[in-house]
Amino acid sequence: MTNTNRLLEVEKLAVEYPGHGRKPAFKALEEISFAIRQGETLGLVGESGSGKTTIGRAILGLAKPTAGHIRFDGKDITHASRHDRRALSRDIQVVFQDPYTSLNPSMTVEDILSEPLTIQGTTKKDALARVRGLLDRVHLPANSGGRLPREFSGGQRQRIAIARAIAVKPRLIVCDEPVSALDLTTQATVLDLLVEIQEATKVAYLFVSHDLSVIRHISHNVIVLYKGHIVEKGRAAQVTSQPAHPYTQRLFMSAPVPNPAQQRERREARRQLVTATAEQAA
Repeated sequence: MTNTNRLLEVEKLAVEYPGHGRKPAFKALEEISFAIRQGETLGLVGESGSGKTTIGRAILGLAKPTAGHIRFDGKDITHASRHDRRALSRDIQVVFQDPYTSLNPSMTVEDILSEPLTIQGTTKKDALARVRGLLDRVHLPANSGGRLPREFSGGQRQRIAIARAIAVKPRLIVCDEPVSALDLTTQATVLDLLVEIQEATKVAYLFVSHDLSVIRHISHNVIVLYKGHIVEKGRAAQVTSQPAHPYTQRLFMSAPVPNPAQQRERREARRQLVTATAEQAA
C-alpha cells in the first residue's frame, strides 16, 4: 500500500491514561500502526480491555495520544484543534454501540438526521429535504421522520444512527461495536446495510468488535489486539479461518456452536490457549 492511496494512517500510536491516587498510569495502547484505504474496512477485534475502542477514540479526538501519529488524507490530525475537529467531522463520522442511548430521545428522526447537515452549513430547508433520501438509503419508511427514537426497534434505531453518520457523506466511519447490542438476525441486517452503503459510496470503515464472526463478515483486513498490542494482522479470510496466534485462536474458540459436545471441546481448547496467550505476551 503506497502513501498516496492511504486514507487513514496510524503510526506507532500510544495512549496512556493517568493514574489516580495509588493507582498507576494505564498503558491502553503501545506501538499501534496500520492504514486504511478508501472503500476498505479494517476490523479491530479483541476482548474488553484490549484497546480497540481506544484506537477509535484517538482517531475521533476523544482520547489523547501520548506518542505516535494519526494522519487523515496525508494531514497529521494527532493533536487537531477543536476548530480542525469540527472541519474533520465532515469526513470522519462515528456509529456508537448502543442504539438506545446514541440518539437524543427528545428529537424526532427528522431533526436527528438534519442536524449534522445544518452544522455543516446546509440550510434547514435543504437539510429536511434530504431526510427522505437518507431514510430510503437505510431502508426505513419515508414517513418515519416525524417519529421519536423510542418508537423504533433496536435495529431500526441503529439504522437511524447509520443514516445520521452518512448524512454529510463522510470518507471514514468509526463503527464502535455497532451490532453487539442486537440479536443475530438484526445484526446480519445491519451488517448487510453497511456493506451496501460502502459499495455505493466507497466510504471506509474502522470496525470495532469482539466477535470474529462479525469481523469476518464485513472486513477486508483484520487486526487482533491483546492488552494494547497487535498480536496478529492480515486479510480477514486468512486471520478468521486460520488464526496463527493463540489469542486469536482463543477468540475463535469463544464463539458458541449449536453442538454441545463440540462446545465442550472448544471450552477445553480455550482453557489451554489462555496459558499459551499469557506465555507469548510475557
